[in-house]
Formats: sequence, C-alpha cells, structure tokens
Amino acid sequence: MAKQKTHKATAKRFKVTKSKKLLHRKPGQDHFNARATGNETRKKRRDQNVHDVYERTVKTLIQL
Repeated sequence: MAKQKTHKATAKRFKVTKSKKLLHRKPGQDHFNARATGNETRKKRRDQNVHDVYERTVKTLIQL
C-alpha cells in the first residue's frame, strides 16, 4: 500500500505545537480592516485552536 501524501494546502495553514495542539490564523485579515473595531482587529492577530471536530481530519491530512 502506498504512503499517504501530505496535503500541502492544509499543512501551510495549520501549525502544530509541541503538545500536538493545532493552531490556525483567524480568517479575514487581508483587507476591509479599517471598518473593524479595535477589539476585532486585535483578536485577529492571535492564532486560535482548531475545533475538536476538525482536529482528527486536519491531523490526517498533514500526516501527524
């Protein structure tokens, strides 16, 4: 049976921490940020944990 290949688009969008948690960037950071409130803009700067529902799928795609 052939090895499963890493899904490169997924691998670029998620970061794995030392304790195997998955982090991702908050979407919508590129443009239209002038109308956003200061709180919203600051929250977008932080990485967020991946929801439990998607964690198994993402780990499979990035070969963890």
